[in-house]
Amino acid sequence: TVALLALLAGCRGAPPQDSKDFNLAAMVDSLRPTVERAAGLSFRGPTRSALKSRDEVREYLLTKLRQEFPSDRQAGVEAIYRLLGLLPDSVNLKTLLLELYSEQVAGFYDPETSTLYGVRGADPAALRFVLAHELVHALQHQYLPLDSLMKLRSDADQQAAAQAVLEGQAMIASILVFAPDRTILDQPGFWEMAREQVRVQSASMKVFATAPLALREGLIFPYLDGSEFMRWWDSTHL
Repeated sequence: TVALLALLAGCRGAPPQDSKDFNLAAMVDSLRPTVERAAGLSFRGPTRSALKSRDEVREYLLTKLRQEFPSDRQAGVEAIYRLLGLLPDSVNLKTLLLELYSEQVAGFYDPETSTLYGVRGADPAALRFVLAHELVHALQHQYLPLDSLMKLRSDADQQAAAQAVLEGQAMIASILVFAPDRTILDQPGFWEMAREQVRVQSASMKVFATAPLALREGLIFPYLDGSEFMRWWDSTHL
């Protein structure tokens, strides 16, 4: 459970801590064999990695949001959310999403550059959990067109489903990296407890805790619900 909580916080990120930089490449290489065993797949090549400053990460996120939410799409999504009473009139969705991601991200895999990034100054122990999850995405990318799958803007439901499958597989594999006994995933009440603990832990994140409920649930959905779906898939397609 401890590993799960760290991963859930870390995938979108345990907040960076001030500390000396570390050998990111060595940490990534040390995790690769365990990630392979947990995911049941082998890397087909090396994993590039690099550190980014917090400002660089924020600029990266802003660029991604501009791509994902051009003005016409942002206006449409905001209009629907407001019509349904899910977003206050005073909230700018793109600005809020930038603040949410900036608050939480500690590491991420970028399919466009095929590079795993860590945030400069992040706590090495916490980042290790993050890297395990993101390494699964790097592994997925060697078998799937990950960048294309995450850009299915013409069908929001299809995009959400694809993200849930990818994050669900990564979530399960990264849990097993630190808790190799797979039966932990089938313990009674495991996922219910995980949901509750994620919400409790997220309350300590200022921006996330005050964001509209629809956004909070939308951010958590691919990780927890995707994990439960992939657990069902694995159990019925052995």
